[in-house]
Amino acid sequence: MFLSVVRHGGLLLLCWMVWVQAVWAQPRLPEPPEVAVRSFLVLDVTTNQILASREPDMEVEPASLTKLMTAYIVFDALRAGRIRMDQTFSVSERAWRMPGSRMFIEPRMQVPVEDLLKGMIVQSGNDATIALAEGLAGSVERFVELMNQQALALGMTRTRYMNPEGLTAPGHMTTARDLSILASRLIKDFPEYVGLYAIQRYRFPGTPAANDTNRNLLLFRDPTVDGLKTGFTAAAGYCLVATARRQFPALGEGAAGERRLISIVLGASSANARAAESQRLLNWGFSAFEAVRLFEPGQAVIEPDVWKGRSRTVRLGREDGVMVSIPAGQASALRTEVLRTEPLVAPLLQGQPLGTLRITTTDGDVVAEVPLFVLETVREAGFWGRLWGAIRLWLR
Repeated sequence: MFLSVVRHGGLLLLCWMVWVQAVWAQPRLPEPPEVAVRSFLVLDVTTNQILASREPDMEVEPASLTKLMTAYIVFDALRAGRIRMDQTFSVSERAWRMPGSRMFIEPRMQVPVEDLLKGMIVQSGNDATIALAEGLAGSVERFVELMNQQALALGMTRTRYMNPEGLTAPGHMTTARDLSILASRLIKDFPEYVGLYAIQRYRFPGTPAANDTNRNLLLFRDPTVDGLKTGFTAAAGYCLVATARRQFPALGEGAAGERRLISIVLGASSANARAAESQRLLNWGFSAFEAVRLFEPGQAVIEPDVWKGRSRTVRLGREDGVMVSIPAGQASALRTEVLRTEPLVAPLLQGQPLGTLRITTTDGDVVAEVPLFVLETVREAGFWGRLWGAIRLWLR
């Protein structure tokens, strides 16, 4: 592995160089399996890289995958202390009359938030979902506003929610890419609640015993799978957002130990098909790629010169380090280069984005492009230091 630095005169040239590389590089990365779905995406959560996708930005009905955002809103309220797990919500006539999958709660019941969450996640209960929305926001309509606000905050630019449960409604749409953003943030932002998605069986006391089984068949087939959510409507087809954690062999000093992948399949033909296709994509992602840590947290990737600053160099890197997913067996054949503007003039603030680390194979395939940030602030020099820096720049 070697590190090369691209030096040039301005930002416009930098952008042009990146565009040329993207156009002319002909990636020869591992090909995903053929899967019989309308749209799919495989995300490595450990490195935040999309390993494969097909029609990731096609707008589709999310069906009960909508409940991932409902859960995100509820988890956020729990984290903030606005509600508690043992707090009870009442069941309205509207919740009781909801069609589709149900938890089978009835009006005048007072149901704890924890049970409503389990009813929504395990049984995909539309009645439980409405009870949560009304109990938290006062009305379903206000809750939907919160959902759409959160979607924008997360960067889900092609998602629009019309209800919290996922029944077909005009304008109720999302994409595989937006679902990958939501699912990964749900896992990262609320690890204390992710265990709810691994529950195989649950039912509220007094409800039908036959209604106790999680619809995510992979929870019963693959012990590494611990979530997340199924969905089905006639318009959406059979959908599944699945996630799995697996240990992998050490890769010397670059070992990451454990990886988490998310597979998203939309529009499968049956419950068995969505599980089988999701399993194929997860198995492929774990076997075709491996995670390698190139730089430790806080380690400088490069220390270029700085002009007119109290320090002559600046440390560029990432607080969380640099870990990438690469085609299996190619860890020793990576190349890196840093793309950045030149010259760098103080002040430069900690956390300021300043360049991109591009990782490629020896064949020129772009594996990843990772933003770099200023690790330590470089303050502006005094008058004489700035003057001397200006002279040096002029001579240069």
